[in-house]
Amino acid sequence: MRADRVFAYGATAGLLADLILGDPRRGHPVAAFGRAAGAVERVLWRDHRGWGALHTAVCVGGAVSLAMAAGSLVRPSRTASVALTAATTWAVVGGTSLGREARAVGRSLEAGDLEGARERLPHLCGRDPQALDSDGIARAVVESVAENTSDAVVGALVWGALGGVPGLVGFRAVNTLDAMVGHRSDRYRRYGWASARLDDLAGWPGARLTAVLAAVAGGDPRGAVRAWRADAGRHPSPNAGPVEASFAGALGVRLGGTLSYGGRVEHRPVLNGESGRAVRVSDVERAVRLSRRVTWLALGVSVSARLVAKGRTS
Repeated sequence: MRADRVFAYGATAGLLADLILGDPRRGHPVAAFGRAAGAVERVLWRDHRGWGALHTAVCVGGAVSLAMAAGSLVRPSRTASVALTAATTWAVVGGTSLGREARAVGRSLEAGDLEGARERLPHLCGRDPQALDSDGIARAVVESVAENTSDAVVGALVWGALGGVPGLVGFRAVNTLDAMVGHRSDRYRRYGWASARLDDLAGWPGARLTAVLAAVAGGDPRGAVRAWRADAGRHPSPNAGPVEASFAGALGVRLGGTLSYGGRVEHRPVLNGESGRAVRVSDVERAVRLSRRVTWLALGVSVSARLVAKGRTS
């Protein structure tokens, strides 16, 4: 079986597994990678960019090498190749768990259980929940759904289309390292620099595809494109900016503004400020549904692109 068809069948099966089962509950490969990366950090950590770059190379290179070895091992069997792609896709995407967590916070807000919503919010993002009221939590959830649609689903599918199982694994490894060491704390300002920059690079195509698909699948395509063009460049993240702005325009809401992370207050630009309204609790469900539509469109685009590219080189 051709590699493009292996990816098509395997990625579709993996997304269906995620839809039905969510993330693996035990022995999650991403958690295992995180533990291994933490062990490498304990050996290599120095307050220096070079040592951080070595950490990134060892962790990402090791994960990709294992994926390449596994792919080579199953290549003689079409069934095993599809199964490996399906299992890897299931392990690295997290769309269903993202939607479940977002809806859990939304249900708490709808029931008037603000403290319950605050307890659940850290499962989605690193905001300080005690600093947020009901509408602030709803806005944080919508922003997290938008950003993680790109990080947890679309970006992985794009790199899977480009590189098969090693592409899937490599993207998730880069994204996980960025979450671990890529933030601007005193410990990781230098050490995490390479991981953060590599994550920006790896996330670039998936973020743009997510923004395009949010505009296509949302209720206001023109509004999504307008917000993307007007506001994305003012966001501090080169990848979260287009995604969050497009979601804001598609949903007709305002995102961004004052945020609090770990006691540190950030004043971010407002996205879709001229046309959007304040986020309401009901927008959580709308954002989750938009994320789901974007996911399946991204699968179709990724599979089609790989099939077309293979056809041209045949």
